[in-house]
Amino acid sequence: MTTPGPVPDADGVLAEQLLRLTRRLQRIQRQHLQPVGITPAQARLLRVVAQYEGAPRMADLADRLEVVPRAVTTLVDGLEAGGRVRRVPDPTNRRVVRVELTDLGRTTLRELRGARRAAAEDILAPLTAEQREALGGLLSALIDGGTGPAC
Repeated sequence: MTTPGPVPDADGVLAEQLLRLTRRLQRIQRQHLQPVGITPAQARLLRVVAQYEGAPRMADLADRLEVVPRAVTTLVDGLEAGGRVRRVPDPTNRRVVRVELTDLGRTTLRELRGARRAAAEDILAPLTAEQREALGGLLSALIDGGTGPAC
């Protein structure tokens, strides 16, 4: 009589596949963002700043991005050095710093849309339209089961 082998850990296999896909997504995204001259984290910060009607506070950005304020400071430093954002004082509280897009930042956002589409096409190329739709539904279920909307 043979001893049965270990029972496959289906959830573990799925988790590993998701991690591998995440790394692949990040690699492809970096490749497509390289010509734009910013990192994926900086791209995300630009998109979040653009979602606000006015210039958001640094603390608001940290909350929205779910990172510590120091991480936002580092991202803003890089984007400001590249002329894509600028720090502006809060009109009602001089201790508060706000961040606003520059014209170059808005141009960069337009470039990012193209880079994101190209990266998505690279990743999704093996899938049919029906598979893409099914994947979108599955990902939405996983995301919506979390804490809220993503950036």
